[in-house]
Amino acid sequence: MKTTINILFLAGTVYLLAACGGKKEDKAQGPPPPTPVTAIKATKGNATYYDEFPATITALLEVEIQPQVAGNITGIFFQDGQAVRKGQKLYSIDPQQYRAGYDQAVANLNVQKANLNRAQKDANRYNTLAQQDAIARQVVDNAAATLEAAQMQVQAAEANIRQVATNLKYTTIYSPLDGTIGISQVRLGASVAPGSTPLNTVSADNPIAADIQADESTIARFLALQKQPNVVRDSTLMFTLTDGTVYKYPGTVRIIDRAVDPQTGTLRVRVSFPNPGKQLKVGINGNIRVKNSTGQPQLLIPYQAVTEQMSEYFVYVVGDSSKVVQKKLTLGARVNDQVIVKGGLKEGEIVVTEGTQKVRDGAKVKVNLQSQERGSAAMNGQSVRQ
Repeated sequence: MKTTINILFLAGTVYLLAACGGKKEDKAQGPPPPTPVTAIKATKGNATYYDEFPATITALLEVEIQPQVAGNITGIFFQDGQAVRKGQKLYSIDPQQYRAGYDQAVANLNVQKANLNRAQKDANRYNTLAQQDAIARQVVDNAAATLEAAQMQVQAAEANIRQVATNLKYTTIYSPLDGTIGISQVRLGASVAPGSTPLNTVSADNPIAADIQADESTIARFLALQKQPNVVRDSTLMFTLTDGTVYKYPGTVRIIDRAVDPQTGTLRVRVSFPNPGKQLKVGINGNIRVKNSTGQPQLLIPYQAVTEQMSEYFVYVVGDSSKVVQKKLTLGARVNDQVIVKGGLKEGEIVVTEGTQKVRDGAKVKVNLQSQERGSAAMNGQSVRQ
């Protein structure tokens, strides 16, 4: 009996110890501590940024020098790549055959004029005799027909002179515009003819242009810029070289193509730039920066706060009781390390910027609140369009 009582006592003691240990363990497994995160308070400010469009320099005016008559090149009167003036002599084609043709045409015109003079005198004489009934009417009619034919022969000879004079004039080729001439495609003595390879190309240097391909969403914007020629003074359109150098002269929208390319969905836009120092050369690649200014305060948050899921954008916002709530956003342009929020977020809400990968919707957090730094980043941001 005594043994049984001892066994029961030991069992109770073990049970009580186990129960106490379980309570301590349950107490140790209480709610997890808040997750530390860094956050900012969403505030509004003015946002000025630049979109960039790949661009290629092209000439606003460019003319191929084509031979208008056949012959051999007898003179080249320029240096390759030099600046030329409108009307400056560039090439000469052997004029001998065309000068001989002109002399022959002049001689033929003199013959026809002599024939016309004789026919006119015959017609006058026969008309006088006809008034006296001293000559047959048929002779008078024949004289009138001969006179008319002589007049037409003179007109034909004059037309022939104009033609051969034009050919003779085309043996000397002049620059059609002020600009820069390229490398000659022919040498002295080369045989040329109409429709053959161009002799050279002359392109205007100042102003010069840059072509870009604008997508359909930006067409209205460029149309508005085209109607504002004074934007040249506020650096809305700037050209940047491949090394990042910004060309010092701002541009203006000069030409917008008539139709969107159905294959690419883009429209060609030509922007004109002053080029007094001829720094920009045809064929140079770069980017055109188009300044955007919202004109009114915009909500800006750090882009690192945004998470993307299935082409949708979200942020974690710290709510009541320090719990985070995931919110879906509508974003605007990205400005360097920040982004414009168009919808889904209110000014003053606290957005998690660091530690988003460690929290879930409804999680409790410990917030390290930082100030929103915009400064020059918001004023000089760039948004690149490919």
